[in-house]
Amino acid sequence: MRTEAAEPRLLSVQPFKKQLLKWVGNKQRFAHEIGSYLPERGGTYFEPFLGSAAVLGTLAPARAIASDAFEPLMGIWQTLHDEPDTLKAWYESRYYRYWAADTRTAGFEEIKADYNRNPNPADLLFISRSCYGGVVRFRSRDGYISTPCGPHKPVSPASFAERVDIWSERTQGAKFECMGYREALNLAGPGDVVYCDPPYVHTQAILYGAQRFRLPELLECIADAKRRGVFVALSIDGSKKSGNQICDLPIPDGLFELEVLVNVGRSMLRRFQMQGESLEGEVVRDRLLLTSEPC
Repeated sequence: MRTEAAEPRLLSVQPFKKQLLKWVGNKQRFAHEIGSYLPERGGTYFEPFLGSAAVLGTLAPARAIASDAFEPLMGIWQTLHDEPDTLKAWYESRYYRYWAADTRTAGFEEIKADYNRNPNPADLLFISRSCYGGVVRFRSRDGYISTPCGPHKPVSPASFAERVDIWSERTQGAKFECMGYREALNLAGPGDVVYCDPPYVHTQAILYGAQRFRLPELLECIADAKRRGVFVALSIDGSKKSGNQICDLPIPDGLFELEVLVNVGRSMLRRFQMQGESLEGEVVRDRLLLTSEPC
């Protein structure tokens, strides 16, 4: 596998920084760099670990299948596509409830309690934009959200509505499906492009509502897709501690043709854990692994 140090740009991808959701591992600021390594093909774009959909929103592909196994998350994206005005109303009603409480923290905790009683996309939407550091943290045994209220003020309903309109237009070519990564990867065929952005392997002590996976099983699915003529890009642990600690992963020889390290900034998880302490030593780089040279 060749490691590319110069990071050439084979596609010109414009930055798109109007994020709709805050989500751990969100790559909105770096999505244009990731997208520049993907081939320009006429097939379908797949993103089976959707999260905040940063790369999907940046690329705005003509045809896409965007998916995740987490139902409340996919409910947000399906509503964006089918009923964007409903998405705006969800946010607006919770925004004013949040500010109507005795304190912002009290309003946030009321909404979080509603979600924890009955997990649903409407409450999750507001929580993602108002929780501490955008790190929506779920308890592994029952999916209970434990993240506290953030110190920042959530964007206004008018500002959020503008984002909904922008995202609705950019994702019109996408079908949003609630399904696991195996099913999604099995749908991809020759000429299609798949971008996988699973949770970090080295930070599994806390789950984020993301679909569970084992890296060896994901790599087997990627190998199968590669044999069918699918181009696959995988973002996975690279280095942390500002490059001083390389994450060792069991990547099979020959599966990927190119490895690039993408600087994704300071760790969102550590920002949450350290709460105000210096993050100078917490810069993270992702591995971007490509099954073939972009062409």
